[in-house]
Amino acid sequence: MTSSSASARQPVHSQRIEGVGTVTLTPVDPAADAALIHSWVTEERARFWGMGEASRELVQEIYEDVDRRTTHHAFLARRDGEPVALFQTYDCAEDRVGECYEVRPGDTGVHMLLAPPPSGTERGFSAGLIRAFLSYVFSDGTTRRVIAEPDARNEKAVARLVRTGFVLGPEVELPEIDLPEVYLPAKQARLAFLSAPIST
Repeated sequence: MTSSSASARQPVHSQRIEGVGTVTLTPVDPAADAALIHSWVTEERARFWGMGEASRELVQEIYEDVDRRTTHHAFLARRDGEPVALFQTYDCAEDRVGECYEVRPGDTGVHMLLAPPPSGTERGFSAGLIRAFLSYVFSDGTTRRVIAEPDARNEKAVARLVRTGFVLGPEVELPEIDLPEVYLPAKQARLAFLSAPIST
């Protein structure tokens, strides 16, 4: 695993988080970042991400599809230059989650996958990353509410959202998507809603 990719893409957000460091978000470069992302999503700890059997080539194809879209975005998060997480945002009205609840104007969906910790769990680290991620999402001037939809079995992710200030919604089934450019199996998910930015 390399500490950085060869991508020349520039960060879209940089924020100093007390006790964590400087967090930057850079758009994923599918060709340059596929190997790193593949190493993360195929670990057992990332089983709820749903890409455990994916090849590196498939990971690249998936993020090439995301890269082509104007409604979905993927970012590598770095802490002081070191890749530490994958963060994704999307327009809920243009995503399968929009079939599962009443979408409001300004709803932005999010996904987050933490990289394997280099030296065990670091207290306050994931909370600090989430603060930076949410600060970025709410800074766009159009987001009024953030929607998360973790796998309903992922108790750690659900608990983390609650600690962050999200309000839990219903458990729903995200429908299967089977298109030439992307396949997503149906998923039991727990909706969670955050209607205001958290303090940073």
